Amino acid sequence: MKRILCITGTRADFGKLKPLLAYIENHPDLELHLIVTGMHMMKTYGRTYKEVTRENYQHTYLFSNQIQGEPMGAVLGNTITLISRLSDEIEPDMVMIHGDRLEALAGATVGALSSRLVCHIEGGELSGTVDDSIRHSISKLSHIHLVANEQAVTRLVQMGEKRKHIHIIGSPDLDVMASSTLPSLEEVKEYYGLPYENYGISMFHPVTTEAHLMPQYAAQYFKALELSGQNIISIYPNNDTGTESILQELLKYQSDKFIAFPSIRFEYFLVLLKHAKFMVGNSSAGIREAPLYGVPSINVGTRQSNRHMGKSIIHTDYETKNIFDAIQQACSLGKFEADDTFNGGDTRTSTERFAEVINNPETWNVSAQKRFIDLNL
Repeated sequence: MKRILCITGTRADFGKLKPLLAYIENHPDLELHLIVTGMHMMKTYGRTYKEVTRENYQHTYLFSNQIQGEPMGAVLGNTITLISRLSDEIEPDMVMIHGDRLEALAGATVGALSSRLVCHIEGGELSGTVDDSIRHSISKLSHIHLVANEQAVTRLVQMGEKRKHIHIIGSPDLDVMASSTLPSLEEVKEYYGLPYENYGISMFHPVTTEAHLMPQYAAQYFKALELSGQNIISIYPNNDTGTESILQELLKYQSDKFIAFPSIRFEYFLVLLKHAKFMVGNSSAGIREAPLYGVPSINVGTRQSNRHMGKSIIHTDYETKNIFDAIQQACSLGKFEADDTFNGGDTRTSTERFAEVINNPETWNVSAQKRFIDLNL
């Protein structure tokens, strides 16, 4: 029996991990241990740990790692301590983390320093912010890489990672997007009390390196949404530095045409996204999920500036007029063909490709002592 310790800190990473967590949980030779922390535990963001516990995983651990407004460095220290103590009790064979969040960095640090295999999902990606540095740091602490596509493979190889330890599985949330068990739009609208026939979705997060400018950017952004005259479903920003100014501005604009939620269940969010006129903001969902549904998206500012930009994505700066114009353009475009860039060009599901890796004995024989692989320069 192999024990896998997984960590989720946000509504977003849990949604992406769910298909893989279900596979591990139901595998006769694997034992899932899931740490739930970060934004999941915070009242401001809807206490989304309830969404995790609803899945009834056999081994789930709820940990609060921060108080509102606590510096990120302190939160990282708290999280490392929590994960380290639990890891010593569980003695996992593998620590599995996702993305570029602080909780993933803490998990990778604990795993690497305790000589446990670390498996990183969706390394090798680019954004345009400090998140890049965190994601790449996690990759350097990891032994096994499960990536979305060939571009991610190339970047990890450039970083000195061994090619045979990098596996393309696509983006796991695409399995959820293609699921036949998603609720209907009518169910979702009834659950959240949404009256709109037509609407756009807004997700605007802080950019840590631009935190001092977030009050100005947020004011310009939400003013543009108001001026557009469109019905807007908005989701609260994440808890990175600068979030308070965004949330303060967002709450000013709540009205019959602007409804805000601390969080929306991942499957319900996907249904709303699929039927939206457009998506606007700086979330990766506008770069990944929206194009797969053919929904036009407006990418605002620098947070995703180095990501793949498909033809359905309109890029703009933080100026109110430019955001307004981009919304008008998106509304005139209609739906696009699906863009599956983040599926790795494979017809198999992400879960099927994950299973191939996790069931391969060679995966478990990877040495905890990493070696830097030089390119032939």
